[in-house]
Amino acid sequence: MLGGKDGKSTFSSSNSTTLVSADTEIVGDIKFSGNLDIEGIVRGNIVAVEGKDAVVRVVDKGLVEGEIRAPSVIVNGAVTGDVYSSKHLELASKARVQGNVHYALVEMAIGAEVNGSLTHTSDASKKAKSGPAPTKPDESQDAAAVAPQQVTPIKS
Repeated sequence: MLGGKDGKSTFSSSNSTTLVSADTEIVGDIKFSGNLDIEGIVRGNIVAVEGKDAVVRVVDKGLVEGEIRAPSVIVNGAVTGDVYSSKHLELASKARVQGNVHYALVEMAIGAEVNGSLTHTSDASKKAKSGPAPTKPDESQDAAAVAPQQVTPIKS
């Protein structure tokens, strides 16, 4: 959580980092790419530029009052609003989310709170990379009635 064995974040982005420091309050929406670290307060929506690698980090004293939409999201502070993570969502031990959470992959530490629904969303690009779709059974057969094929080991 919040870092690999070498102390570096498990999320990586080759772009620059934008910091909302502890004594800063932003009122309005933020559209970004790269890394966005929230140590202060954001009253507005946070949206990553589509098609770009982006990571949002809300640290333990950070607060977001609005929606977060980004491929990778790490929360260890407070979020009042829905969170949409298309790749990886990490809810650390001090995370407090008041809203619905939509994720492709979630990591949740003991102590994290979500007061809303957790909804798994599938990523279309993952489906494309995982190989061809399963073939349909013959239309004259009921899909539930199709039995799996038996595999017989070859003796040598």
